[in-house]
Amino acid sequence: MKNHITRTDRKIPCIFILFLLAAFFQVNGQDKKDIKYLINPEGTHYIQFTLLNQTWFRYNQSNEGTTVESEKQAHTLDIGLRRTRFQVLGQITEKVFFYTQFGMNNFNAQFNSNQGNRKLNSFIHDALCEYKLSSHNELKIGGGLTINNGLSRFSQPSIGTIMTMDVPVFAQSTVDQTDEFSRKLSLYARGQIGHLDYRLSFTDPFPITSSGAAPQPIANFANFSPIGHRKQYQAYLMWQFFDHEGHNTPFMPGTYLGAKKVFNLAVGFIQQNKAMWLHNAENDTIFQPMRLFAIESFLDMPIDKDKGSVISAYIGYFNTNYGTNYLRYNGIMNPANGSAPNFTMGLKGQGPTFGNSFPMFGTGNSLYGQVGYLLPKSANTETRFMPYFSTILSQFDRLSGLPVVVTDAGINVLFNGHKAKLTLDWQNRPTFIQTLSDVEKSGRKNSVTLQYQISI
Repeated sequence: MKNHITRTDRKIPCIFILFLLAAFFQVNGQDKKDIKYLINPEGTHYIQFTLLNQTWFRYNQSNEGTTVESEKQAHTLDIGLRRTRFQVLGQITEKVFFYTQFGMNNFNAQFNSNQGNRKLNSFIHDALCEYKLSSHNELKIGGGLTINNGLSRFSQPSIGTIMTMDVPVFAQSTVDQTDEFSRKLSLYARGQIGHLDYRLSFTDPFPITSSGAAPQPIANFANFSPIGHRKQYQAYLMWQFFDHEGHNTPFMPGTYLGAKKVFNLAVGFIQQNKAMWLHNAENDTIFQPMRLFAIESFLDMPIDKDKGSVISAYIGYFNTNYGTNYLRYNGIMNPANGSAPNFTMGLKGQGPTFGNSFPMFGTGNSLYGQVGYLLPKSANTETRFMPYFSTILSQFDRLSGLPVVVTDAGINVLFNGHKAKLTLDWQNRPTFIQTLSDVEKSGRKNSVTLQYQISI
């Protein structure tokens, strides 16, 4: 996802990375499945190294008025790194766990082109320490920079195991506004008690003034306020009817590819007082809370264990109140970087309307669903195929009742599960223009993306 922001360049010494790689590969003979250094003979205490890379090759039909380096472009063809991540995590004792993640996102030819420095990209995503207060997973207390969030499972996704080519980013509700790529400084409690999986977070959000972009000026519609600083309160409660989902890290998988029988119901919320501001009709400054709520269900289970067929499905309802008429456009790894000087029909608000952007976040209601089917195994090859379909249906107050419908259809070619896979995705999205009196639809645009993912 590209938001045209400049980050402080966070570097770690290359020799440190090389040392870690050499050390982990040296002990890889102890565990052929993972790159681990075992601290105890039983293997229950360890330090583990993982990595992930997602490369995109994409064709996109541009929104109206789009320019690339000041030249109008009706369509684009780009190559980019959607995500490149390195993780070091470890179970140091029976009670003590840590997780760190370093990497970059959305690195294509237009990355930071408006700021003039393509090197400002890598940063620390996660750095948390956690202590288990119970004998099993009933209660864990942790803190740090973490994706342990409320609202939805897609607010804290395991991006290496997602079924669709990308996650529904709208569920990462404050992404790069008052967080760091959905990570926040939080003190949290999480655990599993019987069928209940819970997450409670007390969060210190980042000010909008440190997002790397100039804060939006106060207007007659809500934006994040640069005045004052309030804490966030988050919760996520999930009831697991069959197998329990993994609880090692806060991330929630997209599909288990038949390894588990999962059916869950969940609710989540995020609350922050005086998070937003605007001018009312009398030109008074009004502060409003941000209140986000979701209810969802997730199904992922084998259909025929012998043949290896699997069904995976999700449905979620999101009520997102960012204040009066809040609306934010966003384009994932946007292949463009501007609008024509004479193009005046873009919606005023947050986020660029050019390239592949569409209204992704806003005050209103959204339904999101996805379904996929892992085809039965073939006797001739270990390669597996998993077609999928997903759709977002949003109705934001700012768009005068016009629906935002975004559909994706695609197929995963799994050479080695999620560790090595190709994904071919087609997306169809709406475009809108601002007339003198109202907002109007302006046709639909398509994009086709081929992703190659390697995960260790």
